[in-house]
Amino acid sequence: MRGILWKWTNYWKGWQTRWFILEDGVLSYYLSLEEVSQGCKGSMKVSACEIIISQLDHTRMDLVIPGEKYIYLKASSSQERQQWLIALGSAKAHLCSKHICDQDNVPPDELKSKKSELKLYCDLLMQQVHQIKSFANMENGEPDVQKLVESSKTLEVTCDTFIHTLEDIMKLKYNCDTKSIILSCFQFVFQFITKSTITYSRQDSKDP
Repeated sequence: MRGILWKWTNYWKGWQTRWFILEDGVLSYYLSLEEVSQGCKGSMKVSACEIIISQLDHTRMDLVIPGEKYIYLKASSSQERQQWLIALGSAKAHLCSKHICDQDNVPPDELKSKKSELKLYCDLLMQQVHQIKSFANMENGEPDVQKLVESSKTLEVTCDTFIHTLEDIMKLKYNCDTKSIILSCFQFVFQFITKSTITYSRQDSKDP
């Protein structure tokens, strides 16, 4: 994923736009799209950072490596922030899953970090469900079908990331895959909800 985000620079310059690229588990930023060829101004491994979302500013998200590095970011809208959070979360979940499988002894801080991520995705799910409800119950009485379909697809991706993170927590805590059946049930329920929402919106749009 790539695009423009606002990055906090310092108290003198404040928030400045930067061109960001998320690739191979690394988030890099440049002064602008035109200056990508000149090299990035900074980068951060997604697997090493914590993703923190602001409850007050729905466009803000912070990437933090405790005691080492902080990147404060803002998107142009809450929807754009959700897209970046999903992309970052998916990259982080994929890399961390491979890391967990390759080690026997897991540091306690890693489990704590995963639980923090799970709460983040849970908050995102609640926001997205609320958004879908608002699109289904517009003031004019007609659902916004296009936005319903788009939001449902976003919800499905968030559900997948939530499930992967939950699976990682179970592996960290129990060091086994005995909960795979429960995870499959979660996945089935989430997919059913998403498909039902899309089906409902399509059927409703055909009604006179």
